Formats: sequence, C-alpha cells, structure tokens
Amino acid sequence: MASNKIISRSVLNTLNRFQRLTNLRTYSSQKETFAPALAKRNELFSQEQRRQQEAVGRVEKIEVRYLGLPEDVTLAMNASISTPYNCAQHLSDGHCKRSALALKDGNVPWDMHRPLTESCTLQLLNFTVSDPHLVNKAFWRTCSFMLGAALQNSFTDDAHLQLHSFPGPNIKSGSFVYDVVLRAQNWQPSKAELRALSAEMINLASKDLKIERLDVNNELALEMFADSHYKREQLPSIAQQNQGRVTLYRMGTHIDISRGPMVASSRFLGKCTVATAHKIANEGEKDALYRIQGVGLPAGFTLDHVAYSTLEERAKKLNPARLPNEPFEETQQQIA
Repeated sequence: MASNKIISRSVLNTLNRFQRLTNLRTYSSQKETFAPALAKRNELFSQEQRRQQEAVGRVEKIEVRYLGLPEDVTLAMNASISTPYNCAQHLSDGHCKRSALALKDGNVPWDMHRPLTESCTLQLLNFTVSDPHLVNKAFWRTCSFMLGAALQNSFTDDAHLQLHSFPGPNIKSGSFVYDVVLRAQNWQPSKAELRALSAEMINLASKDLKIERLDVNNELALEMFADSHYKREQLPSIAQQNQGRVTLYRMGTHIDISRGPMVASSRFLGKCTVATAHKIANEGEKDALYRIQGVGLPAGFTLDHVAYSTLEERAKKLNPARLPNEPFEETQQQIA
C-alpha cells in the first residue's frame, strides 16, 4: 500500500511539472465535469449496454468446459450473460487476477468481460503461458487504446485534439501507436512532456479500470461519435465490413472503436514510455496529423535499464504501419 502511494505521488508530481510547461497541454483530472460530448457518449454506451442485457430474456444454461490448472472442470453458466471472468470467479481469486484474455474453443480469442453465447471450451490466458502470442497482441492493442485515453486526458480544448485511429498491433514493429490531429503544425514534444504522457499511462494503469466491449449498430455509433469528424468518416466502412455492426470498447469514460480483443483491465500495463511523436502531414491550414508511439511491458515483467533503454530507442523509429491519410477502404487493418 505504501508503495502505491509513493508511485501515485510521483505520477502527480510529474504531471504538475508538465502542467507548468505549456498552456497547450495540461493534465485533465482537475476538470470537474466531463465535456458534453464525452458525457453523451458514455450515456449512450450505458443505455445500449443495459438494453442488450435486458433483451436476453429467458436465461438459458450453457456448459463451459474449463481447460487448465488446477484441473479441467465443467461449469454451468448463463448464455449471453456469463463471461470468462465469471468463470474465473468460480475457480479462484488468482485466476481472476492473472487472466488477461480467454481462448474459446481452442482458437477464438475472447475478451474476459464479453458474454459467452453458447457451450464451449475455455482457456484463461496470462502472460506466462507457453505461447503468449495472442495475449501479447491483445496487450499491444490495449496499449494503443490506453494511449488514446492518455492523450485525450492531457490536452486542453485549445489544442483541438482529434483522435483519429490506431493501426492493428504489430509487436515486431517495436511500438504501439495512436494517430491524432492537433491544431499545431510544428509540435515537437519535449522530454518532460513525453514523461508526463507516460505518467498518465501509468496513472490509468494504477486505477485498475475494467475494459468493456460492446457491439452496436452503425447508426448508434454515428450518434456516439457525432463530435468526431475522423471517427464518423471511418464508421461506414467499418460497419460494412462487419455486417452493419461496430465494436466499441470503454475504459473508465474513454470510448473508442476497435475490433478487439483487449486485455481485461488497465492494470495489466506495467512499465510504459511514450517515446515520440512523428509529424505525418499537414491537415488544412492550421492542423497536422501526428503519429504518437510508445512501448510498454506487462505488469510484473521487468528488464534491466540497458535492455529497456534499447526498447525505448527502437520505439522512437517511425512505426511502418499503414498511415491514416492513406485510403481507409483498402485495408481492414486500420482499425485495430
């Protein structure tokens, strides 16, 4: 407990120093109210979430065959209500804390808080499984999602920050990414500013925020992102590729578009560095598109200073993922 307090004070001190650096970027926890658009987005998300839960109707039982330690076991769960996390609750507190992602029927990655719809086999994945590829990919995707939240929290309205999108996770690239548009055509973040953005990522992780998934129709998604020019521009193509549906994720009050899956909570992020910002192109007369890049480790994993510094340097190189100003329709990988 004392260690957590020390970490929190360190984060807040970094953020306070960051706030004094410039009036363009500031830590937003001091804002007493959410922006109306953000409040409406969350209200619509919660309303649709409740509507879908209430639409389940008569509860049907399903058999979930858990495969793993300490032993295989069959669980009687509720269709379209019970989640892999609920299954973990039947096993042990350790399963709940360690499980970042589920694997359904041996080959389908599944969010821990996503309801199971039919009888299936289930494995619970953590970062120490023999083949961590799926959980690492979900972690990298979640880091991009969290980076969007950190950026949203760290800019004043004067910056005219617009979240664009983040490309599919590619761990071999050396960095996770979020592409944004700012009302600044020559922004070059200082080391102190990057440290503060990194601190905001750690701040989000320390809150142990549940990451929720929700599939909605395109019309509702357009309403939820009515204030976001770039999101609305992408939504028709996303819905067309997914039978008219759009997959959203929420962490705290932050909501974004992603095909998923993601890890169960923000707490799975450990050490993290927002490493650089690359200007991609001007957007009109005043704005510019930037690619923000970072690197992180799952909670509980450590590297010595030299090894982690090598990762930080690698993360500064321009990530080769498809750029958002290239035609969106040509790929299904632009939305991670």
